[in-house]
Amino acid sequence: MSKLRLKLRDLKNTSGQDLIEYALMAGFVAVAAGAVMPGVADSISTIFSQVGSVLGLASTQG
Repeated sequence: MSKLRLKLRDLKNTSGQDLIEYALMAGFVAVAAGAVMPGVADSISTIFSQVGSVLGLASTQG
């Protein structure tokens, strides 16, 4: 019975959910801004490329 309680507690753990939701929202806002203001699209693309590079580097280190 205690194993079942531990599993249920693990399923209820949502500590990282907010961060993911904010990241998705920022991505949607950036895409909308790029669609509305084409001049900003290049800047947004550059920022996402830099973030992708940093995340790729971080995943290989560790």
